[in-house]
Amino acid sequence: MPDAPETQAVLDRLERISQRVSRGDLQRVRGRVADVIGLIVEATGLSAEVGEVCELETGRHEAPVPAEVVGFRSGRTLLMPLAELRGIAPGNAVTPTGHHLEVSVSDDMLGMVLDGLGKPIDGYAPPIGYRRAIEASPPNAMLRQRIEDRVGLGVRALDTLIPCGRGQRLGIFAGSGVGKSSLLGMIARSTTADVNVICLVGERGREVREFIERDLGDAIQRSVVVVATGDQPALVRIKAALTATAIAEHFRDEGRDVMLMMDSVTRFAMAQREVGLAIGEPPATRGYTPSVFAMLPRLLERSGTSDVGSITGLYTTLVDGDDMNEPIADAVRSILDGHVVLTRQLAHQGHYPAIDVLQSVSRLVGEITPGVIQDAGQEVRELMAAYREQKDLIAIGAYEHGSNPVVDRAIALKDEIDGFLRQRATEPSTVEGADRALLDLVGMVPVNQFDNVEVDLSGSGDGLVVVGEDGWPGPEPAPGDSAIPSFDLSHGVQ
Repeated sequence: MPDAPETQAVLDRLERISQRVSRGDLQRVRGRVADVIGLIVEATGLSAEVGEVCELETGRHEAPVPAEVVGFRSGRTLLMPLAELRGIAPGNAVTPTGHHLEVSVSDDMLGMVLDGLGKPIDGYAPPIGYRRAIEASPPNAMLRQRIEDRVGLGVRALDTLIPCGRGQRLGIFAGSGVGKSSLLGMIARSTTADVNVICLVGERGREVREFIERDLGDAIQRSVVVVATGDQPALVRIKAALTATAIAEHFRDEGRDVMLMMDSVTRFAMAQREVGLAIGEPPATRGYTPSVFAMLPRLLERSGTSDVGSITGLYTTLVDGDDMNEPIADAVRSILDGHVVLTRQLAHQGHYPAIDVLQSVSRLVGEITPGVIQDAGQEVRELMAAYREQKDLIAIGAYEHGSNPVVDRAIALKDEIDGFLRQRATEPSTVEGADRALLDLVGMVPVNQFDNVEVDLSGSGDGLVVVGEDGWPGPEPAPGDSAIPSFDLSHGVQ
């Protein structure tokens, strides 16, 4: 028996047929190519709507070139191709197909690598399933479930200091070459989500297989990868992001928790800028057209929770010249539920993942994190901020020990904090293990480590023993013992 999404798709198609019959539009009216200017094909005599797919005959007895209607001007229809324009000549026939772009979705696509239009590029047969439009409206705001629990990302720094809720949307902001793809690979391998949907927009061709085999690894078996490399038409790069989101929505509608990772939103915006400029939109800030800033919320708001499942969105943003306030970074940051900043300075120091904790924030930390973890995380942030403020004095030996107790503690814990934040790409981590490592780090010990007391780490702040000035719960440490509880990072957190 067909499920609800499949039934709805059939009903939608019947509705479209009914509308065409009611207006007597039974015969496809073919147009003709009148002009080709840059990325745009202008056609005359064509009856089609914005977003409809048309086929351009090449005159070479080759397969027709698909194109999408993107606008109208002076009585002509403007189309943008979804493939190369070789063979297109004035007078060639343009045939409307009567439908918009759709993707076939089913569980069969797990483990597949698809192009921007949802077709396999890894040798597999096309997935058999129902057809789903790649453009859709976000879930009704009143039907979205509240975000109340964390999703494990497998990265200590994120799971504790910048936690991500199930259905939250986080941005990863960084310049080129500081480890965005490696971080996404770590998360894809270790996340507690049911399904990964990974979208690579505008990537170099050589990096695709490298990411799948090196960074993603065995996680490909529960993943769907959508790829549109930088050499492909701008419209295909845009559709790749929409296709990946539609696939994620399919799994969410089945009641699953989906991890949607997109690399990168910036290249999606650049592709939309190409389309906007080609059809005559006026350029605004740094050449970006108004449609770019209209498309961003339409794309990003589609992820999140629904009444049956969730899409947790991780969107990388390639900041121009490491400027975190450039237009796309600023717009994306205002839409998402938090941001993670990767800095080149940390990457140059060999500190991976190169997460700058003090510049990063999760807007839902208070709703999804136990109070005890919030307190410990806040102390780590305060210590890192204190050290950074006095860093120059410490480096030249001008800081006088004892002048500021917070700075003294920050200096004492500097190596331990750095060790906690560093993590090898192959090093496993769980939310529970990361929580306990954080509590050990700052000298807070969950009381369930004692025989006669219990604690629930999912609570809101109770159940905590705070160490005394000697840094140790209970009796004072023997001479020579460390005042800081330790943990072994060589095999993941304990």
